[in-house]
Amino acid sequence: MKPDVQECLSERGFNARLFSISDALPLGILVSDIHGNCIYTNAAYHIISGQVFAETLGTRWTNAIHSEDRQRVIAELGIAVRNNKSFRAEMRFVRRDNSLVWIRLNGTSIRRTHKNKKSQGYVHIVEDISAFKALELVVRAAEETLVEQQERAQVTLNSIGDAVLATDVAGDVSYLNRVAEVMTGWSAQDGVGQPLAHVFKVIDANTRQLLAKVVRDTIKENKITKIEHNCLLVRRDGSETPIEDSIAPIYDRNHEVTGAVIVFNDVGAALATAQKMMDIAQHDSLTGLVNRMLLTERLTRAFGLAQRKNKKVGLLYIDVDNFKHINDSLGHAVGDELLQLVASRLLGLVRATDTVCRQGGDEFVILLTEIEHYNYAGKVADKLIAAFAPPHIIHNHELHITLSIGISVFPTDCNNVETAYQHADLAMYQAKKLGKNNYQFYDENKTDMAQSKNHL
Repeated sequence: MKPDVQECLSERGFNARLFSISDALPLGILVSDIHGNCIYTNAAYHIISGQVFAETLGTRWTNAIHSEDRQRVIAELGIAVRNNKSFRAEMRFVRRDNSLVWIRLNGTSIRRTHKNKKSQGYVHIVEDISAFKALELVVRAAEETLVEQQERAQVTLNSIGDAVLATDVAGDVSYLNRVAEVMTGWSAQDGVGQPLAHVFKVIDANTRQLLAKVVRDTIKENKITKIEHNCLLVRRDGSETPIEDSIAPIYDRNHEVTGAVIVFNDVGAALATAQKMMDIAQHDSLTGLVNRMLLTERLTRAFGLAQRKNKKVGLLYIDVDNFKHINDSLGHAVGDELLQLVASRLLGLVRATDTVCRQGGDEFVILLTEIEHYNYAGKVADKLIAAFAPPHIIHNHELHITLSIGISVFPTDCNNVETAYQHADLAMYQAKKLGKNNYQFYDENKTDMAQSKNHL
């Protein structure tokens, strides 16, 4: 049975002035006896709990604690009481209308005198922290969302094929993704905080000059920069990798530059593929010699250089005599090996600065660059014919190989690439007419050179 309100208050020594002061406070006050039964609650507590004084009087205040928090709070309260300590906890209260309110409760023992250490009861200060908890939930949700976004961004950056590296405004590394770690040789743990030039050491492939200034300019000038050609990344172990990269400023919410992000990738495989494709386009697949397209480029350069240096350029047009008969009678395997033998032999008989080309079929062309005298081309032709004089054994077949060679010399016999080819070809046709196994210089006075060819 609940005690009478006024009787209870008079017994505990509360007076009307104290009640007025207590009810004016914004914090809830709950006074309980040593068993946890309420003997006083103020107006603020009534607002927090949703109960009036008559409803709280004589009841255990812990009954209002939410069931999920009650066991924890009672256990913590018991420890505080046994150790004669103040009590502080946060919990959910179930209000009269079954709604929930978050409170922060601070409790301490009541003693009649300093000498009497035995507790006569407890006074609890109760604060409604529901708004704070709601804000805390919002902040926590925002933090979790931010963490999720950061994790998602991290997964994304680690999943792409490009390397990504970021710096702060001072130019120190602030981030590397996994591809960047692999390409630079620096782990994120070792690289973050290091000056960019230590981690991302990039040089010009031709000048060997460092390109770190590009990043500083990107930050300073607030612009996107792209480096595409002749750019080498020097890894931590000193090895080098050709790369392409782009550099862009990083902005904060006020659009102030806070650093730079560098996206780069290894172009070594692409360059190798491009070079391979170029080699295929410029070289003969059977012999490996340069083809007509690349020879024409070199011939054009050779003419320009010869004019500046007052030199001459020789062009030898070579046909393997009777090749068609060998190829038809002994088979294509023998014919192909014969062409490879001729190609190898021709390469071994000229200078490193000269070019040997397979024109097609059994025809070859040799470019002699920067020769001093007209007759030098004839001496080379003599050497070629002599080198093929001994018989050659291919697939157990003894083959006697002879060459018919036509020669045109720039600028004596021609003044451009097209006429150089044409005149050397006509001279080779004349060599065949004169019995094969010989060479002839172009001679415009020989009228039969202009006739259509019928290579034997």
